[in-house]
Amino acid sequence: MKLKIKITGPKVHDVGYRYFLMSMAMSNRIRMFEAHNTESDGNQEVQVFVDGEDKAVEAFRSLVKTKRPAGSEVSNIAFEDFDGEIMRIGEYAQFCSTVQLNKAIPVLLDMRDDLKEMKGDMKEMKDDIKAVRKTTEATLEETKAIRKTTDTTLEEIKGLREDIQPGYGTSFRQMQADIKAIKEQIGML
Repeated sequence: MKLKIKITGPKVHDVGYRYFLMSMAMSNRIRMFEAHNTESDGNQEVQVFVDGEDKAVEAFRSLVKTKRPAGSEVSNIAFEDFDGEIMRIGEYAQFCSTVQLNKAIPVLLDMRDDLKEMKGDMKEMKDDIKAVRKTTEATLEETKAIRKTTDTTLEEIKGLREDIQPGYGTSFRQMQADIKAIKEQIGML
């Protein structure tokens, strides 16, 4: 039994409908099958052709009426007898592989170009990291030198403090006494 099926609707392309149908045909042991995306009156359409034993084709017809791939939107399914040639399902599967490869090749080429660009970016990033490391190492060396200078300066200040300290306590007390005496003389106390 040969059958032509027209599935129309606003979203029957790019939802995997042909592969969905081919899988159902294989499950029903249909050996002659093909499906093509077309357009009809501004609607998307999938035209399906099957040839097989009557029971298998009838079972396939029932599945087509009740099952649909996710994301599809179907407005009509029409069935009619068909007299023409239908390719073997294996040949159709090869045809589908070719169609998909045709779609995939430009994407793969873009991905390859993107990878090349990413490799260049990564090389630049590695060079930047090396430059940051060099700067960090130089900064660490400068910090070590400053630390040595700081330690030396602190030692010098400690030495000056020790030099000043013995007379510092006495002269400070003397200064306080002098201020107190001046305040008494002018009547501030």
